[in-house]
Amino acid sequence: MYDTNRPEAAVGQQDIKISASDVQVFYGPKQAIKDLNVEILDKTVTAFIGPSGCGKSTFLRCINRMNDTVDTARVEGRIAIDGQNIYDRGVDPVQLRAKVGMVFQKPNPFPKSIYDNVSYGPKIHGLARDKAQMDEIVETALRGAALWNEVKDRLHEPGTGLSGGQQQRLCIARAVATAPEVLLMDEPCSALDPIATSQVEELIEQLRTRFSVVIVTHSMQQAARVSQKTAFFHLGSLVEYGDTNDIFTRPRDSRTEAYISGRIG
Repeated sequence: MYDTNRPEAAVGQQDIKISASDVQVFYGPKQAIKDLNVEILDKTVTAFIGPSGCGKSTFLRCINRMNDTVDTARVEGRIAIDGQNIYDRGVDPVQLRAKVGMVFQKPNPFPKSIYDNVSYGPKIHGLARDKAQMDEIVETALRGAALWNEVKDRLHEPGTGLSGGQQQRLCIARAVATAPEVLLMDEPCSALDPIATSQVEELIEQLRTRFSVVIVTHSMQQAARVSQKTAFFHLGSLVEYGDTNDIFTRPRDSRTEAYISGRIG
């Protein structure tokens, strides 16, 4: 779907995977995002931080056109992956979502077996020519989500029977099974206990060797632990974006410093 040989993609050792130019997002008359411009790198974890209602989840959902499902939503400007505008009329949102996986705040396995949860995406996108290849895709995805050893003998049991942390890793396996290029995560650890959170954070570190990972998090500690780049949103605007260490130790904008120090939030 995306031509990685396009000149826009060839920008050095760390390619720009996602670029947004003059993005505005409205829900009816209310503007949720104003004049957003950002370039997100490949093979990197980028954290979106900021107070509730600041636009970070709204922008995340623009990257795989989830806002298309909201009748009152309107997106203006340009969002490109590998240089191709994902809002062009010729882009099929279903195919886009195969390339841009999404993991939500609350684990949401389908009411199906573990195997069927992972095979669902590859099946509807025709990625396996036979059962042997599908078995391989399922195993690879579960291994990639650090879950294979825990579930390999119970693949035909319901995914809903797993623990909360295992369910979230199952949802990650489901998201990576279609071999995406980008993985979006909307507060993936907020419903998990500290041990499960640690497991998912370790997994995120492994996943960034294969994908551009974008994570929305309310936890500044988590952003500092897992990300290389951080974007701070406030009142619908992208205030500051840069290396995570710089954002947390040497913020350039007084609003970023106020949020990190707990004076706004």
